[in-house]
Amino acid sequence: MVSSASGPTEEPSTSDQKESPLLSDRLSGWARTRDLGERAAVAALLQEGDVLARGDVRDLLVVDTGKRAYCDWPRFEAQYRTALVLDTSERAFLDLVVAVGFPRLVPLWQVENLGERRLAIILRALAALAGCDTIAVGTRAW
Repeated sequence: MVSSASGPTEEPSTSDQKESPLLSDRLSGWARTRDLGERAAVAALLQEGDVLARGDVRDLLVVDTGKRAYCDWPRFEAQYRTALVLDTSERAFLDLVVAVGFPRLVPLWQVENLGERRLAIILRALAALAGCDTIAVGTRAW
């Protein structure tokens, strides 16, 4: 108890003072226990940041218990095209991320809708899916 001018108040317990781990940390921890595709897909989502920052996307994709978080790929894949309002680039990015994390057929022409930043993220995810960490994704002269 702490006394104040307005009377005694309770000090917050140490458990109240501890912050729960960030969602990104919990997703990364979960992904480390999963197969290569899911690890690459989670890494792409976290690296891109904007799509996962959307509450509607997060609510549909991530199951968050407070202590543990994971991606529910089957639920997301079954609903995101109709449940979410996405621009062309967001839809293309999610189509390709889901294909990496939850393998399925995806039209590769979607890459033309990504934009440079998201394309680089997807290319790194595909390299990770192949188990390759030596390919650099950056500017190329053709």
